[in-house]
Amino acid sequence: MTSLGTVRVWHAEEGWGVVDSADTPGGCWVHFSAVLVAGYRTLDAGQPVAFTAEAAEQDGHPFRAVEVWPAGQAPVRDHGEVSGPSAAHSSTLTLTSDEETGTGPP
Repeated sequence: MTSLGTVRVWHAEEGWGVVDSADTPGGCWVHFSAVLVAGYRTLDAGQPVAFTAEAAEQDGHPFRAVEVWPAGQAPVRDHGEVSGPSAAHSSTLTLTSDEETGTGPP
């Protein structure tokens, strides 16, 4: 079920906050990974939001958000994240030994 609420607090440097709603008495804890917006996943205190939540004790709050997005906007579920290998970075490691095979320690 989708609920409507207001962001009580958002800790951008830590990536979490709390949303208040009549459907989630005591507050709903939100992690940045649940924020469905394009670009940097953040919210602002006082911002109206739509969200889905589950009953789960999280940092003193009786509810935890599953998905949160700005009220009146469509949730952005595709963040362009790529899974698997990427051409953006590659690395190699080569190990060599000074000892000849089978000779034992010097």
